[in-house]
Amino acid sequence: MIAIFKRELKSYFYSPIGYVCVAAIVALYGFFYYAILMSSGTTAYIGSVYSTLFSFTMIILPILTMRSMSEDQKNKTDQALLTAPVSVVSIVTGKFFASFAVYFVASTLGLLPAFALAFVSSPPWGIIFGNYIATLLYGGAMISIGVFISSLTQSQVIAAVGTFIASIIFMYIDGIAASINNPIVTKIVGWISFSTRNATFTAGTFSFASCIFFISVISIFVFLTSRRLESRRWS
Repeated sequence: MIAIFKRELKSYFYSPIGYVCVAAIVALYGFFYYAILMSSGTTAYIGSVYSTLFSFTMIILPILTMRSMSEDQKNKTDQALLTAPVSVVSIVTGKFFASFAVYFVASTLGLLPAFALAFVSSPPWGIIFGNYIATLLYGGAMISIGVFISSLTQSQVIAAVGTFIASIIFMYIDGIAASINNPIVTKIVGWISFSTRNATFTAGTFSFASCIFFISVISIFVFLTSRRLESRRWS
């Protein structure tokens, strides 16, 4: 797994994808920190930076995951991986953590405006770090979904579009459920909604149940991707 992780991580920065995704996320953090401070004049509303960034990040992540599996299929390099003496779980986990590492770097660098503010004010660190953890959790869940979708096609464009559609569904599924006006559907949708789970953290409350939910989503899609590769190995 370590070798695959290193290979995939290097490939992100041998191409512009890694730099573009990191730069875009960090630039958005800087912009929204600036916008919130200019509009409110106080650090009390920093939590809204993360709630706003939720939508933008869910749009950027498909670019990060689109090549994770589809590129190997297109270049036929997946055949070497599938015949190597390594489990498919290790292959998928290595690729997932490589994508997540790029996202982790971008999200961590996004804390720089908060640390800069610490020199002139007292930012609400509890809310900031709570949102930071939530950002990593929902980002990891979305990355696992993107890696799975990438394993279904040889086209990076199709993988990116498919992951983008999945992102949109998870962002706006609450509104869809509200239009149906069925209490059972509303309850189910509220349970699987990424935005509802994320809103708990942006409100300044740490939710252990939401943590378990996002970790479960990651585990499920890593498992599904592994099964997808396993079927191709035997075929």
